[in-house]
Amino acid sequence: MSMSTSLQTGHVGLNVTDLGRSLAFYTTVLGLDVQAESREGDRRFALLSRDGRLLLTLWEQSAEGFRTDLAGLHHLSFQVGTMEEVREAEAVLRGLSVTFAHDGVVSHGEGAASGGIFFHDPDGIRLEIYAPAGAEDAPAPAGAAPTCGFF
Repeated sequence: MSMSTSLQTGHVGLNVTDLGRSLAFYTTVLGLDVQAESREGDRRFALLSRDGRLLLTLWEQSAEGFRTDLAGLHHLSFQVGTMEEVREAEAVLRGLSVTFAHDGVVSHGEGAASGGIFFHDPDGIRLEIYAPAGAEDAPAPAGAAPTCGFF
């Protein structure tokens, strides 16, 4: 059996330590809409969408933050259309005093036109917002290696 040519990523589910804090973060930074949520007992979750399409689910099931030394999610990346949109997101993030992996926009590698910003959510989950072009003159922190692989 071969895989369908229409295969694409559906939604991404993240375990978080504090649903309210993460819900505020993701709706503010990414402008996502709350499609459904529950704050009842041990069934605390939120389904986040854009234009009616489910993109991200948050599950309050973790006692501690993100760990890079365990197998699993490396980072979560969001593509936007223009570098202007990346910079708008950067301004929102700076207003929230978010920790950035690099200072401002960086390219995905030496000579790459694509690039963006790399930062962490309230649980330390590594995130990226990038545009496919517009980072030609931005620094490449990891040289020829993919920037998104080493932060």
